[in-house]
Amino acid sequence: MNNQRTIFLTNDDSYLSKGFRHAVALASEFGHVIAIAPDRVQSGMSQAITINTPLFLRQVEHSENVEIYALSGTPVDCAKLAFDHFFAERKIDLVISGINHGSNAAVNVMYSGTMGAAIESSFYGVPSIGLSLDDHDADADFTGAVEYGRRIIAGVLAAADRLPRPLCLNVNVPRCAASEIKGIRLSRQTRGFWREDFYARQDPQGRDYFWLTGAFQNAEPDAEDTDEWALAHRYVSVVPVQVDMTDYRMLKSLDGLIK
Repeated sequence: MNNQRTIFLTNDDSYLSKGFRHAVALASEFGHVIAIAPDRVQSGMSQAITINTPLFLRQVEHSENVEIYALSGTPVDCAKLAFDHFFAERKIDLVISGINHGSNAAVNVMYSGTMGAAIESSFYGVPSIGLSLDDHDADADFTGAVEYGRRIIAGVLAAADRLPRPLCLNVNVPRCAASEIKGIRLSRQTRGFWREDFYARQDPQGRDYFWLTGAFQNAEPDAEDTDEWALAHRYVSVVPVQVDMTDYRMLKSLDGLIK
């Protein structure tokens, strides 16, 4: 352990989640941990920020090696407050966002508050890892996520000086016993999309309301270089994430058509 390092930790399941507590213990193996996490569940918030209401921050834990704060905002609020206020005069060596309850593979990376915070943190030039377990159970077994998260964190820290910036990794761990995980695969994001179902019901006052559900449609289930394939075959998936959303293929197709 190198206590000279400072690790920033956040998530989207709140500071009370089991995955977050495992992330705190894991991060503390590598340095001093400063955590700012939402005070309530903020799943699916993506890059959302709070602009019309004030943010409230309170310290919920303080020890020699760990400081934890709860914020009344989104995961990206947590990252922005950390880097633009808390860390203005302090060097951060690594960001860990998670450990998330549920996969953030494929298009989920676009909706995820966990990945939103990791991506936002990478804008500050700090290596950032979004770490997720493909298990939504509040009492999920995080042994495999911790074991493989430890390996990936150690590798990133060891190579941090020579890795390009921004650096953001989307790490997803399969739902199985740690002993059944086959290893780590560098992957790409699976092409696919969600098809939603909305259950329409009425409350006791006769008002209509809707519950969102749905299923992911994998457009390439047999593609062995994708994150969904890796998870389905009990591999930990590591996808380097970038933010440039320009469709370069479409630029070529549109050339000469739009004037």
